[in-house]
Amino acid sequence: MSAATFPDLARDRKSGAFQEYQTEVTEGMVVLDVIHKIQAEQANDMAVRWNCKAGKCGSCSAEINGMPKLMCMTRMNTLPADKPVRVEPMKTFPLIRDLVTDVSWNYEVKKTIRSLKPRKAGCAGWKLADAAGGMWIGRRSFGNVLSVSFAKDVCHVLRDHHMHSEFIGPRFLVYAAALECIRWITEDRLKDLKDEHGIGLCNITKCCTKVCPEHITITDNAIIPLKERVVDEFFRSAGRVV
Repeated sequence: MSAATFPDLARDRKSGAFQEYQTEVTEGMVVLDVIHKIQAEQANDMAVRWNCKAGKCGSCSAEINGMPKLMCMTRMNTLPADKPVRVEPMKTFPLIRDLVTDVSWNYEVKKTIRSLKPRKAGCAGWKLADAAGGMWIGRRSFGNVLSVSFAKDVCHVLRDHHMHSEFIGPRFLVYAAALECIRWITEDRLKDLKDEHGIGLCNITKCCTKVCPEHITITDNAIIPLKERVVDEFFRSAGRVV
């Protein structure tokens, strides 16, 4: 058994302060276990969001020692034992209280992305003989899109420049790419990606790929192919970029 000190960002970013808690850590514990232990024994009013505790929903995303991680998947024995573990809320979203942020922006953005609209003529279930468009990348390569949620936390367009109204972020670019993979779609999302979703704002730093817990190659397999399709559609003339 060893001790760990957990700072907790209190109340709001302007008036809040970090609070240190010291508790016993046993073998196999993850950060979320320790947060729950502190909540139960020392800080009953600590606000923390979680759901599946299986690394799938992304609800317990937080910054741990300065890096966005899933608290339920970050084992204590992987963190330095000789100094406090710093746990704070994601910086890309407005803080509600303690470790809970307002992520309602995600739901509003998803509404702006054209959903699936299959063809009627010639369609038999998932098969379509006259399907338009190629399957330019396998959909399975995107893995669990929910786990890409905190990729937005390191996206400089959102984190540093706060362009939430102009850029949908890496998670929803992955979602759009997954929809574009399906052969029997009829909706055209390329114009939206160019005009409404700000795909041109991504300058391919690959920071979102580096923090993905499921090792989804977000940049190479989703964002870059989408950029190429937008360029092919709107900016190429006679084989040359104009």
